[in-house]
Amino acid sequence: MKKYLALLALASLGAQAQTVNTSVLSTDTAQQLVAEGLKHCAKDGYHVTVAVVDRSGVLKALARDELAGPHTIESARKKAFTSASMGVVTADLANNIADKPALFGLREMHPDMLILGGGLPIRVGDQLVGGIGIGGAPGGHLDQACADAAIKAVLK
Repeated sequence: MKKYLALLALASLGAQAQTVNTSVLSTDTAQQLVAEGLKHCAKDGYHVTVAVVDRSGVLKALARDELAGPHTIESARKKAFTSASMGVVTADLANNIADKPALFGLREMHPDMLILGGGLPIRVGDQLVGGIGIGGAPGGHLDQACADAAIKAVLK
């Protein structure tokens, strides 16, 4: 009887299974994005850290310019986490919170959230595959410009 119930349970699970096609951010692509982010910021004279995370917010690649401040490591990683987790540009999220104080709780939602400019979601087509965060330029809008240039250079 137990054997029959186990087979019945497995059969019902199989009937519910679905195939989902998703794009995945490869480690190679993540490393390319980091290299391009560093390159674009360096050409403008900015010493930054660049972090790339997968869709779950797990770190895939990170590099810090030799002259970037130590705080830039966590700021870049957390900006990448926030953009991947929320699927939005971190500067837009910061602006929404400023415009709608009722959203302030988003800042406290997770210890890895950092709602400052410099984080962008990474998409392949319409699928969210990760996030890129840059910290260290003199302004989040400059971090964001470098992140945007990296995405355009690598994912064209």
